[in-house]
Amino acid sequence: MGEAAGEVLIDARWLEPPEPLEKVLQALARLRPGQSIRLLLHREPVPLYALLAERGYRHDTRMQADGSYVILIRPTDT
Repeated sequence: MGEAAGEVLIDARWLEPPEPLEKVLQALARLRPGQSIRLLLHREPVPLYALLAERGYRHDTRMQADGSYVILIRPTDT
């Protein structure tokens, strides 16, 4: 997991469930105001979306040319 000033990077490509979900939930617990999470994953994490909404987060999902996904997660109020 990498971290820039405003972004936490989670490279969860090829990790088996539920490890990517667990990593995101851990990062959400440590997220500081103004920070977002960039999740790299080899498949779309559909079950994650409802959990994010319940916790007050939104997501922007983009499929890459290689079939992997980049999901940007940030608080709903930003």
